[in-house]
Amino acid sequence: MKLSKTQRIAAISGVVVAGILIFVMMPSPLQVDSESIRRGELTVTLDGEGMTRVRDSFTVASPVNGRVERITLEEGDFVQKNSVVARVTPPPLNTREFEEAEARSRSAEAVLEAARASERQVKVDLDQAARKYNRYKNLYRKGAVAAETFEDVKTAWQVLQKQHQAALLNVESARYDLEAARSVIGKPGSGNTVDILAPDSGRVLRVFEKSERVVSAGTPLVEMGNPEDIEVVIDVLSSDAVRVERGMNVQIEEWGGSTALKGFVKTVEPAAFTKISSLGIEEKRVNIIVDLEEPESRLGDNYRIQAKIILWQDEGILQVPISSIFRGDQGWNVFVIKKGKAVRQPITIGMRGTYYAEVLDGLEEEDVVVVHPTNDLEEGMRVKVMKRGK
Repeated sequence: MKLSKTQRIAAISGVVVAGILIFVMMPSPLQVDSESIRRGELTVTLDGEGMTRVRDSFTVASPVNGRVERITLEEGDFVQKNSVVARVTPPPLNTREFEEAEARSRSAEAVLEAARASERQVKVDLDQAARKYNRYKNLYRKGAVAAETFEDVKTAWQVLQKQHQAALLNVESARYDLEAARSVIGKPGSGNTVDILAPDSGRVLRVFEKSERVVSAGTPLVEMGNPEDIEVVIDVLSSDAVRVERGMNVQIEEWGGSTALKGFVKTVEPAAFTKISSLGIEEKRVNIIVDLEEPESRLGDNYRIQAKIILWQDEGILQVPISSIFRGDQGWNVFVIKKGKAVRQPITIGMRGTYYAEVLDGLEEEDVVVVHPTNDLEEGMRVKVMKRGK
């Protein structure tokens, strides 16, 4: 049937209108960000926050109860071994305490005299037994006494030798007890100042008790050490600590310098401790001790740092961005962009770093995947790659 001119115009107009409607009603491509699959170096790290500390520090504490004098040392001062760090004056004895200490001293003197008298008596018996032993030994050689009699005399002499040694030790012990009792005695109403000496040479790190005041025995007064000999302590979850081995490389970051410092794991402490997280959750954490490859003079004791413990590292690894993978019914998946459409692709991943993961199967080099796929993205949907600003 031949169409008239009016019918042909109407048909063409209908087709055009239908095409326009289809074009208008068709959803526009979803804008996505993308990245190409590539090969390169992949590093798996364990990140943690830590602090520096002096390797061999020691705390000087008060050995007695008393009043500590004002400590004139300042943080950073160098102190020689056996030099006076602080002075503590114990409280004076009152009359009753003085009489008790004096009575204990007199008792210790009596015990010492008794021990000396016992030692002298044993010494007399030993000398007599020694002379008898020498006499019987000569008679035994001549056959004048029986062997049994000679053995009895020899045994008695040996027993007295042991008893004399024990008596000498008793005398020495009693003398020490007397010295200890006498050390407590002072003049009533006065105390004896005790000088506290530095156990080793080093610099003052902290002064805990600056002002003069009364302290109890064991109160920390000064902390000392070598601030140039430091190590790094990183605490991590115990479940992560089992992956850390001695000798692993470590990068020290955010310590204040322009470049990262290098170190290595010295020790993974065998015991964990409980720490409350910022969310109020109890966590079992483990300290990782790290030695620096080169000393850094700008670091001091208890400085905050961020560290990356390198658990695994390799070259030429096919890798995919962590932000592009998601869980599917059968494992990990990504959206691959093919001919302007998003195609779901199952993949198998291996080692996982901070930003990239190792691809074992499912992707090829130069494949383009969607980064940060949204919930709106579905299989076969048209996509448009967003242009990144220069």
